[in-house]
Amino acid sequence: MIESKLALSTLKRHEQLAHFIQQHQRVTVADISEHFGISVATVRRDLEALTQQGEVQRFHGGALAIHHAPPELPVLQRTIEQVEEKRRIGQAAAKLIADGETIFLGSGTTVLEVARNLCQHRYLTAITNSLPVVNVLTNASEITIVGLGGVLRRSEMSMIGHITEQALAEVRADKVIMGIRALDIEHGLTNDYLPETMTDRAILNSGGHVIVVADHSKCERVSTAFVAPLTTMHTLITDTKTSPTFIEALTAKNIQVLVV
Repeated sequence: MIESKLALSTLKRHEQLAHFIQQHQRVTVADISEHFGISVATVRRDLEALTQQGEVQRFHGGALAIHHAPPELPVLQRTIEQVEEKRRIGQAAAKLIADGETIFLGSGTTVLEVARNLCQHRYLTAITNSLPVVNVLTNASEITIVGLGGVLRRSEMSMIGHITEQALAEVRADKVIMGIRALDIEHGLTNDYLPETMTDRAILNSGGHVIVVADHSKCERVSTAFVAPLTTMHTLITDTKTSPTFIEALTAKNIQVLVV
């Protein structure tokens, strides 16, 4: 009974501590020790437990709040979000694609903007698991479209799963252009749909140069499923509302960042 009460007390303290850090964003071990009236050793154990649960991010002498990405709406509903930012990102990404290249285009509304800006390119081969991308490129006569099969994820109108991953193992692209739900310096590239994780990893492995297209709402956020370290991408294209501190941290990791 005593052990049960202690466990409940610890759980409650962890919940209160996580809320305290979320409120203040950045706290020190000393701050926590004083506020909760607990020893420094207990604070460190609590922070270690919360870090393992993905609730906070440690730094020497304290902890930072983690900003979790909200649940993602279906692709058709997201077309009205950050419209201008996505338009500029799509134009910038298309300029990185040369005539005659083989590219992979992932799913999502930002990648769809990239596809819209590729229709005048010549002799491209576009590999994709996205039905909206196929639809956009259908009338681009100079682009060869390679559509991948698989299990239809209806909310994204994209193909995922084992069949998709097997097909990806058979192709190679000069460049991979994909969106992501969240990017974080500590937690890397994350998405919110666990069954798609292996497909995302197969996409990242299908090309030489990985270009991630993501507006500011995806940056400094963490979602449910870990996909890959940040250094898996070579280039990030984002908008002017993205934090300069975040951009500097990416640049320090030798990741090219284009702000449009």
